[in-house]
Amino acid sequence: MIAIDTNLLVYAHRSDSEWNHLAHPCLLGLLQGHATWAIPWPCIHEFYSVVTHPRIYSPPSTPRQAMSQIDVWWRCPKAILLSENEGYSSTLASLASKAQTKGPQIHDAHIAALCISHGVRELWTADRDFQRFPELTTRNPLVEPHAPPR
Repeated sequence: MIAIDTNLLVYAHRSDSEWNHLAHPCLLGLLQGHATWAIPWPCIHEFYSVVTHPRIYSPPSTPRQAMSQIDVWWRCPKAILLSENEGYSSTLASLASKAQTKGPQIHDAHIAALCISHGVRELWTADRDFQRFPELTTRNPLVEPHAPPR
């Protein structure tokens, strides 16, 4: 299963993003595909925060636009929203310890632990910070060729 990080969600949603022309087809392929894919819940929250923030986008997405986009993902029959499960806390503790996570880095550790505890095989992200968690395979589909999931 592939999981999607916040930055790709934002780029696909915001047509004024320089990466929209690459991110939008990636997400559309998942939405229209037959393979199960996932979004960690913290990425949903962060997506909403970023796209509706007036200091990040001018004009920002309206709350209604952001929630409409989230609703599209919720309704996709192949999408799974990842939340904390039984294996999460020990996975988070291990990742945070190995990576010597401090301060706001815990946000990325949270996402990585959710992915690992749910058996995600690959996190699609444009954020290199996830490299500090080698237990989780990452790929930037905006610059690395990829095959659609099956």
